Amino acid sequence: MYSSLKGKHLLTTQDWTLEELERLLAVADRLKQERQLGIYHDQILRAKTFFMLFFEESTRTRNAFEAGIHQLGGHAHFLTPKATQIDHGETAKETVQVLSRYGEGLGIRKTYGPGHAYMREIAKWSSIPVVNMQCEDYHPTQVLADIMTIKEKFQNNLRGRRIVVSWTSAPNYIRPLSMAHSLVLAMPRFGLDVTLAHPKEFSLKPEIMDAARKNAQLAGTKFEVVDSMEAACDGADIVYAKGWGPIMHTEDEAEGIKIIDSYRENGCMDWVVDKHKMDLAKRDSIYMHCMPFDRGVEVTDEVVDGPHSVVIDEAENRLHIMKAIMACTMAGL
Repeated sequence: MYSSLKGKHLLTTQDWTLEELERLLAVADRLKQERQLGIYHDQILRAKTFFMLFFEESTRTRNAFEAGIHQLGGHAHFLTPKATQIDHGETAKETVQVLSRYGEGLGIRKTYGPGHAYMREIAKWSSIPVVNMQCEDYHPTQVLADIMTIKEKFQNNLRGRRIVVSWTSAPNYIRPLSMAHSLVLAMPRFGLDVTLAHPKEFSLKPEIMDAARKNAQLAGTKFEVVDSMEAACDGADIVYAKGWGPIMHTEDEAEGIKIIDSYRENGCMDWVVDKHKMDLAKRDSIYMHCMPFDRGVEVTDEVVDGPHSVVIDEAENRLHIMKAIMACTMAGL
């Protein structure tokens, strides 16, 4: 029997057993299918409230949670530090103790600074489930939508397939490590072999790499690191290319952006997903990105608008995963 997920925090997929994650995915799949059949779920979270505390802006995360709880019969409150007393120094303890009296769930997005530590502190004092809507190290709601999408596209036949998790030279600002971390941690647990590709300055945190290798070992899957996107794409089933900053190499933002930009000099396409790289992958391979992507920089129009791309399906599945997270942790569905 499945253990109840009611009241369980989701701060990283590492905190959940594979059985619990599969239970959540099964609920998401059911909710998606029933929605397509016109079956309503507005009694599951009737009159329940989900608080969303955003330290940064969001498109898919905010709207998926807001639309999701509406469809489940509840209501979402959009909060920011500036619009609360958090910017005036109110502690995590007092913030969550009060919100726990007002509603049944809390999501937090804080991708810069000690976001994960803040979420852990909130969870420590919370009597309602706390969901990580993305921090500097983890993005569990996105990676669960990614897994749901991969399961759909490959008819739940994941064992022996290979996913490429590749860096791309996304411009203008330093992106966190959270997506790369979450992908290399979660994908091996579901039977996927993982190839991580990045230039030398863009390594991930050592403790995350150790955990990813351990996950692969326990699952009987493969985990490798290469320094070429082209080599990684050869024979791949899934190409997931997303930019992140050289955070383990330098803490200086200007220097980090300069390093990122250097990989696009003289029209270099080495770290861009283009038709050539997708042609190297298997014929039924898929291209994934959590969005937003930089057209012509991270990926060409030909790929992102082409037959391999599943980015919109992937984005839609955020809705169904968010609904499942709320239904399971707030109502014990």
